[in-house]
Amino acid sequence: MSVKTKGEESGNSHRYQRLQNDLAQLINQTPPGSRLPAEPELAQKLGVSRATLREAMRTYEGQGLIRRRQGVGTFVVPQTKVIDSGLEVLESIETRARRIGLNVSMGALQITEIMADVEIAETMHIKEGTHLVQVSRVIHAGNRPVAYLVDILPKNALLEEDLTSGFTGSVLDMMLKRGSPRLAKSFTDIQAVAASQEIARKLEIQRGDVLLSFVARLYGESGEVVDYSSSYFLPGYFHFHVVRRVENPISF
Repeated sequence: MSVKTKGEESGNSHRYQRLQNDLAQLINQTPPGSRLPAEPELAQKLGVSRATLREAMRTYEGQGLIRRRQGVGTFVVPQTKVIDSGLEVLESIETRARRIGLNVSMGALQITEIMADVEIAETMHIKEGTHLVQVSRVIHAGNRPVAYLVDILPKNALLEEDLTSGFTGSVLDMMLKRGSPRLAKSFTDIQAVAASQEIARKLEIQRGDVLLSFVARLYGESGEVVDYSSSYFLPGYFHFHVVRRVENPISF
């Protein structure tokens, strides 16, 4: 087994940084909407392997600067507004986008009936095998898919009239507009995850690309879970932050 010396690691880091700088310069010089050279040509031009090139390109795809389409090529993305939002208040993508004048739209909507497995039953505090409704959809900013949302709801929480009265993709907005159930709080787990094959296909990215994942339980006033959701965001199109207060130091 070979062991890299500090000098070798430093050299590799320097070469990778130079590769990223070269890519950044190429992206900046390419008109938005235009295609970059094919991977074999670009890897040869930059003097790196295709695997190393793909790894470096993931950084810029995550930033929303380029878009790779399987079998078609890599394109420079026209810059759009970033959805910048605090996390202190629960809001839909549509509400956040409307605040900055960004037009977002819902892609194909899938509504399926499922039965609670062990994990879902434990999370929603219901019996295993309970009939539920799953609502899945992709959210677009312009012509680019930027988020994939999946909500799991009690079967009676989604009515036919909800879907025929201007449903734009937000279950939260639907509930707030309807006024029931009355909502109390949301508990959300946030982490970076690698895109699965299914999600990568829906967001038109590569499997394994990094996404922001929000897994949330939305509670009604009576303490019941009214929505169990999983949301996946392309990092380059979203910027989330948290405002935290500073506690006064304790005097001893």
